[in-house]
Amino acid sequence: MSILFKNIKLVTPYQVLHGYGVVIDKGKIINIDLDKNIDIESINKVVDGKGQYLSPGFIDIHNHGNSGCDFMDATEESIENISKFHMRNGVTSFLGTIITGSYENMINAAKNMTEYKDNYSQLLGIHLEGPFFSLNKKGAQPEEYIKETDMSFIKKMIDICGNKLKMISIAPEKEGALEIISYLKTKNIIVSMAHSNATYDEAIKGINSGATIATHLYNGMRSFAHREPGIIGASLTDDRVFCEIIYDRIHLHDAAVEIALKMKTKEKLILVSDAMRAAGLNDGTYELGGQSVAVKEGAARLKDGSLAGSTLNLRTAVYNMVKYLDVLICDAVRMASLTPAAAINMDNKKGSIEIGKDADLILFDEDIKIKSVVIAGKIIDL
Repeated sequence: MSILFKNIKLVTPYQVLHGYGVVIDKGKIINIDLDKNIDIESINKVVDGKGQYLSPGFIDIHNHGNSGCDFMDATEESIENISKFHMRNGVTSFLGTIITGSYENMINAAKNMTEYKDNYSQLLGIHLEGPFFSLNKKGAQPEEYIKETDMSFIKKMIDICGNKLKMISIAPEKEGALEIISYLKTKNIIVSMAHSNATYDEAIKGINSGATIATHLYNGMRSFAHREPGIIGASLTDDRVFCEIIYDRIHLHDAAVEIALKMKTKEKLILVSDAMRAAGLNDGTYELGGQSVAVKEGAARLKDGSLAGSTLNLRTAVYNMVKYLDVLICDAVRMASLTPAAAINMDNKKGSIEIGKDADLILFDEDIKIKSVVIAGKIIDL
């Protein structure tokens, strides 16, 4: 059934267009043109956007859970609840992130996601965050499960997940890490640098071996210094690298985000939530990777005060970009849609409103409040 969205502000990766309509059919975008040029008589359904923004759906490539659920629960119900929350917040597709844990628990979570069939927001694949990290930059990664590199585990996860394994985060300075990074590149699996004490030179070696993303930039990595810029300096200055940021205004100072934005631009800076199971819920005590997490005023922390994921969602991250940094809506949306799609090599079919791409769309108002979601051509009014 063909559907026309009219009376919209059309958000492209470069600007906001007025006076255009978008036609979708069979889960794809089939036409974009001035309203006056579209033959309404040939359309089965017309949706009046009421002057709101129509943009591509958001894509969250780094999130652990929400709504009291975590991908480590390894249940269909948990993924379903996580997916519903994503949908309500404008995320039409995502990678499910597996935190460092026992091999058994990580494998169970991977199997569960691999077998899952989408009902709401789309589970594009798996982001394996760990377990080959630096102990002194572990953040909320459970110390008892952090391991030395193990190629056999990587190969086992690939066997289990197949093409569902999209991304692996690793500390590039670990012995054997460069071999794993190079191997993953041959398998078309994205490698991100994370929870790392890498020097600048060690980070560059990781990038030369095939790493293309810095996981939650600034967090869980060696601090920047003028004589040893470390992994932050390497990530910000190397054009091959995308950088994730958690813009909840807790993990990062606004000025740090501005620096990253100026260095990487909207084409290489990715908004992520890194949300844990407390997202969407009230302050209280929760769990992440088997560890107790106290959430107070929206900040999730371990007993030692370390931040333990976030309670953020991408709708809020986009809003924060617009409100606090005066970023254009088209640029903020791009960092939550086309840029993450490009980072995981899925921008050929997702991340922007273009003819031939998947009909994953959202309608929202000036405050980025989501009014309707379109997933694979199906409209859900919120």
